[in-house]
Amino acid sequence: MRAVIQGGRIVNEGKIFDGSIVVEDTKISKIVEGETSPEDIVDEVIDASGCFVLPGIIDDHVHFREPGLTEKADIDSESRAAAAGGVTSFFDMPNTVPQTTTLKALDEKFALAAQKSHVNYSFFFGATNDNVACFDQLDQHRIPGIKLFMGSSTGNMLVDRRESLERIFSSARLPIMAHCEDTDIINRNMAEAKRKYGDDPEVTHHPEIRSEEACYESTRLAVELAQKHQARLHIAHLTTARELELIDKCSMFFAEQSGRAERNVQCSMITAEATVSHLYFSDSDYATLGTRIKCNPAIKTAQDRAALRQALNDGRIAVIGTDHAPHLLSQKEGGCALAASGMPMIQFSLVTMLELVDEGVLSLERLVELMCHNPARLFEVRNRGFLREGYQADIVLVRPEAVWKVTKDVIQSKCGWSPMEGHTFNWRVERTLCNGHSVYVDGTVDKDYIGQPIEFR
Repeated sequence: MRAVIQGGRIVNEGKIFDGSIVVEDTKISKIVEGETSPEDIVDEVIDASGCFVLPGIIDDHVHFREPGLTEKADIDSESRAAAAGGVTSFFDMPNTVPQTTTLKALDEKFALAAQKSHVNYSFFFGATNDNVACFDQLDQHRIPGIKLFMGSSTGNMLVDRRESLERIFSSARLPIMAHCEDTDIINRNMAEAKRKYGDDPEVTHHPEIRSEEACYESTRLAVELAQKHQARLHIAHLTTARELELIDKCSMFFAEQSGRAERNVQCSMITAEATVSHLYFSDSDYATLGTRIKCNPAIKTAQDRAALRQALNDGRIAVIGTDHAPHLLSQKEGGCALAASGMPMIQFSLVTMLELVDEGVLSLERLVELMCHNPARLFEVRNRGFLREGYQADIVLVRPEAVWKVTKDVIQSKCGWSPMEGHTFNWRVERTLCNGHSVYVDGTVDKDYIGQPIEFR
């Protein structure tokens, strides 16, 4: 099967240009720059006129809830949402039931995805206080890394013993992706909030409980351990300007150590992710969206959001993910103590970031760097994340000035809601190709298509 995507503007590796892409079976066979289309005989012509043609998005941070929590979401529903949002590859987190903290549980997740995932997939292995011995048995070509919860979060996977943390950082040969919040600080803050406001404080107090201090102290410890053991650390969902100071110092340290004057994802031992939610919302949005935007770590101030946005452009933030984490709306009822933390965002992550492109927060080329190229570089993904000849044909077509409104009927996630519901976007995902197959076209997902396991170098 040969197809050509023609008439669009290709965005790839810092350039935007008119061109055509020839897809043969699952791979890109030719990229032709210029308005003329290639002379190859093809089975299908995909007209991308008026569209930008990007590499498929790689989301390094999702919770698809399967197995064990499938009333909220499952691999089938959330990979459909991914396809509809232009996301062609995802890395799923280990706090499921059972937790992905044994080789058996990891194998079972891969088996589920091989039957149900409509885009490409891989899974983090979860660290615990007691499973470091498993690390040497992990296939480094099969998974992106080890997920470490260094603070209170859902799933009861907290690693809270210093000796365990030392063993994890000294033993891990794969990247460590760390959720950093200090449990003791959070518990003290929650006790004080309950004393002042009652047993279930209003959600507006969430960033006071899961505070800047709680994030900073845990991130500081993670950086300290990574530097001590020369471990590869990727800090998940950074939320505060103060944490960015740590990233600034350690990234320049490693740039100097490697003989480079600039920050570079491939030479940095410590990198950071920001999520779409923390880049888009601020604490003022609790007034209208309430617990729909309650997540861990908390959405914080407009000043913190501004600092994160600035860090997108100076290299301190290496990757944009979603921390896509569906819950039923009934589970989001209550306040700081009772409402579940997490929100579904994967279907709307790309168009939300394109809105920030329109606002001048970052360029379209930088968006592609942060959502496609850098996840591939950081985790050493094989043959994905770029539009290159010989690479897998993971491609998304997006149309600017295509006004549409998020309504309940377009939401693919099993939970059936989104914090973006009712929002009007000016960009639309028109087509998503996964391994050369049009898995999503104009509002319809091909539910029969199954993606591939991601390979790592």
